[in-house]
This record gives sequence, C-alpha cells and structure tokens, in this order.
Amino acid sequence: MKFSSIIAIYALFWSMSFFFVLPFRLRSSVEPDPMIAGQAESAPPRFSFGRTCKWTTIVAIVLFGLYYANYVNGWIGPEAVDFFTLQRRPDQ
Repeated sequence: MKFSSIIAIYALFWSMSFFFVLPFRLRSSVEPDPMIAGQAESAPPRFSFGRTCKWTTIVAIVLFGLYYANYVNGWIGPEAVDFFTLQRRPDQ
C-alpha cells in the first residue's frame, strides 16, 4: 500500500472517529456552571476541542491498525461482505 493511500485512509478514519467521539464526556448545562445569555439549556457549557482531537486520534489509530492488519493478513476479504450477489448452493 502506498504511503499516500495510508495517509488518505487514516484521514477518513480520523474524520469518522471525530463524530464517534464527539458526544462522549459532554456535560449538560444543569450543572452549576452559569449559563451565558442566549445559550440553549441543552448546549454543553464547556467544550474542549483539544481533548476531543486527542481521543479521536487514539480511536482512529486503533481502527486504522485493525484495518491495516486485515489488509496485510487478508482476514476478511471483499467477498465476505458482498451481500448483493446471489450465492447459489452446490446442490442447485
């Protein structure tokens, strides 16, 4: 696999992982933090972009590692996830 392909696929894993990690560790505004004028009650009072990026990077590294190990070892091939091709049984 080319290095440019590795970077592109990792970027895809990172962006998908960001949306996976985003809702974790959020606190509601019910906590004792004062609300800002115009803030919705459901909005989080504090959001740490750096912490979210750190956790996203960790999750993306793990997922990409599993993807790359599967690519190298061939554990699950494309034929294993092809749900649209009709498979005929040998007795037919």
